[in-house]
Amino acid sequence: MPSETLWEIAKAEVEKRGSNGSEGDGVEIGEKSVFFIGSKNGGKTTIILRCLDRDEPAKPTLALEYTYGRRAKGHNTPKDIAHFWELGGGTSLLDLISIPITSDTLRTFSIVLVLDLSKPNDLWPTMENLLKATKSHVDKVIMKLGKTNSKAASELRQKMWSNMPKDHPDFDSEKRKVICKTLRFVAHYYGASLMFTSKSEALLLKIRGVINQLAFGIDKSKSICVDQNKPLFITAGLDSLCQIGSPPVSDNDIGKLHAHSPMELWEKVYEKLFPPKSIYTLKDIKDPARDPQYAESEVDEMRIQKDQELEQYKRSSSKSWKQIDLDS
Repeated sequence: MPSETLWEIAKAEVEKRGSNGSEGDGVEIGEKSVFFIGSKNGGKTTIILRCLDRDEPAKPTLALEYTYGRRAKGHNTPKDIAHFWELGGGTSLLDLISIPITSDTLRTFSIVLVLDLSKPNDLWPTMENLLKATKSHVDKVIMKLGKTNSKAASELRQKMWSNMPKDHPDFDSEKRKVICKTLRFVAHYYGASLMFTSKSEALLLKIRGVINQLAFGIDKSKSICVDQNKPLFITAGLDSLCQIGSPPVSDNDIGKLHAHSPMELWEKVYEKLFPPKSIYTLKDIKDPARDPQYAESEVDEMRIQKDQELEQYKRSSSKSWKQIDLDS
């Protein structure tokens, strides 16, 4: 009888592990995924490196990057694995969101949205575009899953799926009030946690604790800070609409705002104080190969040459087809 191949041995091992575990028996899943999206140069890589105890300088994220971390819950216990994904380019590479979010990973998936509050006029468009694109893909994955497993799809729809760390620059009290209340509403709307952070060691340690909770399932922090003069720290489920209050705008002005939903009302109030920049100034470089920070003279010259050759080929091919049509 022929010996088993490596593939057959691996397949048997996976099936054995699957038969030993059972859903709903309290056994915690050993793998989780955390997906970082947000503002370009907003500090996503720095947070990941700190969570993984890697003392190295953060490099610009070109497109979609992956790394992982492992952590043991106790002595002589298998290490849990956390998959860390990071989307670069701000809002310019939304199509890549579909790569890490699949029906296989969605059950243990967390989204971390990092926003740069030093650019408040870009905040809402960045947040809205990223959340819409992510939610749209998640909805597609759940809909596809519902065709084969309606119970699992229903459970996923009810899960909270977001956790948002953000920076905390110095603004005057009125602007800070609008930023803080708006982000508290958005986080509460999505069932998310809200944290402000910076390069402060104390704040980075708090963020590290939150990411470890998402990645390895450690106990969630119960601390809370809603003082707008301090970095906000609000774990999901500890805030409420009563505590957040109504949008910070006068009764006369709020009557002039025409909104079809609470989210749209908050958006209009926010953009009244922080109007978004022109779409042309917000637009990122869609082709990373043309980004000046990755310039390489020899490679770029060859790229230009090949692009010109391609254009010449297209023109000559077009003329050939037109000649064939005329002859026929």
